[in-house]
Amino acid sequence: MFTKAVILSGPRNLALGRVSLTRPGPGDVVVEVAHSGISTGTEKLFWSGTMPHFPGMGYPLVPGYEAAGEVVEAGPESGLSVGDHVFVPGANCFEANEEGPVRGLFGAASGILVTSGARVTRIDAGFGARGALLALAATARHALAGFDHALPDLVVGHGVLGRLLARLTVAAGAPPPMVWDTNPARRSGAIGYEVMAPEDDPRRDYRAIYDVSGAPDLLNSLIGRIAKGGEIVLAGFYTQPIAFNFPPAFMKEARLRVAAEWAAEDMVATRQLVESGALSLDGLVTHTRMASAAAEAYETAFTQSDCLKMILDWKGQA
Repeated sequence: MFTKAVILSGPRNLALGRVSLTRPGPGDVVVEVAHSGISTGTEKLFWSGTMPHFPGMGYPLVPGYEAAGEVVEAGPESGLSVGDHVFVPGANCFEANEEGPVRGLFGAASGILVTSGARVTRIDAGFGARGALLALAATARHALAGFDHALPDLVVGHGVLGRLLARLTVAAGAPPPMVWDTNPARRSGAIGYEVMAPEDDPRRDYRAIYDVSGAPDLLNSLIGRIAKGGEIVLAGFYTQPIAFNFPPAFMKEARLRVAAEWAAEDMVATRQLVESGALSLDGLVTHTRMASAAAEAYETAFTQSDCLKMILDWKGQA
């Protein structure tokens, strides 16, 4: 099988190309993708060439880990059926284009995906483009979930992940968190909570600060904002070493936690929250482009501050 996919051949070298796919097995499904999301975290790092090296990394690659579509083939051991609508967190199903092998890292920006049925999540067909947001929502839920985890009373960053953290906190019945953003254009769109510039907030007794900014130089200022015994959760992605001054952290008995990506139970719980109406994904997708305009879409997603979430529309592009 062949499909069209976004191929990142090197930093800022991105185009839509034709690539061959691995043959599906009895436990696999073939998904025709309707929408895929562009991550301003990891994908931006690959696009800009600033992603720290880790096993499996290299160009050319198919980026992305946020896709929603419909099952068009289902193996007898996949547990799914043709016609099911699913979220796909990427797939390593790509073999080669006309120039040679292509890596699937993370492999969601494609018209067709082949992956294990165990990796996908059934979703309501009515999700539409919002279905591609489930990975971010599940990542936000993962940062919050846990018997010893305090819900945030401050979220740093009002991008999509910051908004989801705030919405999930409100949905849990906790007091609405304060949210900071240094960009005035991103302070709108709050639902049930307040957004302000950091310098306008005098408070210095936060119990739990969740940082999704990805800025490695914020830690000292955040330590100065917590109550004694308070926690700082690093929920963004940080490419530079993170350091802090020990004496202030010592005086505050500060706690530091790193939140990683979502797990399977987070995806299930998040889907249920969205389907029940407890968590809204409205207002998060600000830009949509056809997959044929992928190069311009990625440029916009990574360089324009008014772009919260860019979605690629794959209709007719497979």
